[in-house]
Amino acid sequence: MSHSANENSLVVENIRKDFAILDQIVNDEALVYLDNAATTQKPQAVLDVLNHYYHHDNANVHRGVHTLAERATTAYEEAREKVRRFIHAKKNAEIIFTRGTTTSLNWIAQSLGEAFVKEGDEIVISYMEHHANVIPWQQLAKRKKAILKYIPLTAEGFLDMQAAKEIITDKTAIVSIAHVSNVLGVVNPVETLTQLAHNHQVIMVVDGAQAVPHMPVDVQAIDCDFYAFSGHKMCGPTGIGVLYGKKQYLEQMEPVEFGGEMIDFVHLYDSTWKELPWKFEAGTPNIAGAIALGAAIDYLEAIGMENIHQYEQSLVAYVLPKLQAIEGLTVYGPQDPKDHTGVIAFNFEGIHPHDVATALDMEGVAVRAGHHCAQPLIQYLDVQATARASFYFYNTKADADRLIEALYATKEFFQHGTI
Repeated sequence: MSHSANENSLVVENIRKDFAILDQIVNDEALVYLDNAATTQKPQAVLDVLNHYYHHDNANVHRGVHTLAERATTAYEEAREKVRRFIHAKKNAEIIFTRGTTTSLNWIAQSLGEAFVKEGDEIVISYMEHHANVIPWQQLAKRKKAILKYIPLTAEGFLDMQAAKEIITDKTAIVSIAHVSNVLGVVNPVETLTQLAHNHQVIMVVDGAQAVPHMPVDVQAIDCDFYAFSGHKMCGPTGIGVLYGKKQYLEQMEPVEFGGEMIDFVHLYDSTWKELPWKFEAGTPNIAGAIALGAAIDYLEAIGMENIHQYEQSLVAYVLPKLQAIEGLTVYGPQDPKDHTGVIAFNFEGIHPHDVATALDMEGVAVRAGHHCAQPLIQYLDVQATARASFYFYNTKADADRLIEALYATKEFFQHGTI
C-alpha cells in the first residue's frame, strides 16, 4: 500500500477506504470524525495485524523456545526497531514500551525524579500542559520538596520564550514541555528549549503525544533527553505507548514496576535487573499492541509524515478563516493558519461548549468539549471549557465544510430555536 497525501481529494478518498469506521451514519447523518486529538481511527492494515497475531502467533515473548514464542518475540522486537527508526533514536535499548504517554511521563517523574531531583530544586513546565505532564511533576515536587514553575504564554498562546530564559536556571533540575498543544494548536520550539535546558545542565523531557502522529520527529535533532508518545493517537491500538530516553539516563534510573521478565537474577533478599530496554518492561507486555503499533508506523510511513503534515496544514488553511468568520465564535491559539496545527479549540459566545458538541453530534459531526485534560490552561484562558475540532489526514475539505455548516445551524438554533 502506498499513498500520497497531497491536495488531491481523490487520494484522501482512497485513504478513507482503509478506515471502515468513517463510513457510517450517526443521528441520520454521515459521520464526520473530528476528535482525532483524543484518539485516531485505525486502518484495516493495523486491525489485520492485530487479528493475525491472535490467530497465528499468540505466545509470550522472550520466554519460550517454541515456534510461536519465537515468532511473537521477533515481531515484538521488530516493532521496537520500527519505533526507533521512526523517531530516529540511536539504539533500540532507548525505546521502552509503556501503556501510553501518561505512563511514560509518570515513569520519568517517579524514577528520574527519584534519582535526580532534590529538595529546593526547580521543575519547569508550562501553562499549556496536559494533566499527564502536570500532575506527575506536582507529586514529585511534593515528595522532594522541590518547586514547580510555569512558563507563561503570549497573547496568541505561544510559549513566552523570553520568560523561559529567565525561569530555566542553574536551580532547574527538569524541564518538561509538550511538543504540540492539545488545545491551542501551537508547535513549541522544543529544540530551542532543549538547548536552553542543556546550557544549565538541565534534563529535557518532551510530551510528544500530539506531535508524533502529525509531523516528522527526530529526537536526535531535538536532542531532548526523554520523549513520550501514544500509539492510539497515531492509528495504533489503545494501551500501547513509548518512552524514549537517552541511554545514559535510562541506565541510571531504577525500574518503576517489578516482577517477571525485567529481572536478571532473583535471590531470596535481593534481585538484579536485566539490561535495557527490558529492565523497565515488567510482566507480560502489550505484545499485540506493540506489533500493531509497528504496523501503524508502516502505514504512516507509506503515506509519508511530511505529506501528512503538509496536507493537514492545507486543511487548517482552509477551515480556520471560515471559523474566524463566524460571528460570536472565538478561536483559541494562533490566528494565522501557518502557526496552527489541526487542533482547533473554540467557543460560541453565550453557548456552553457541551451544548455546542451535542448540537454538532446531532449533525453527525464528532468534536470534543470540556477542559481537554488541561485545566491550568483553561483557567489561564479564563474560560470554563472549550469545544475542540481536531483534524487528521483522512479528513477532507468536505468534512471542514460540514463542521462550518453545523456550527451555523447550531448558532441559529440557540438564537432562534430553529434548525
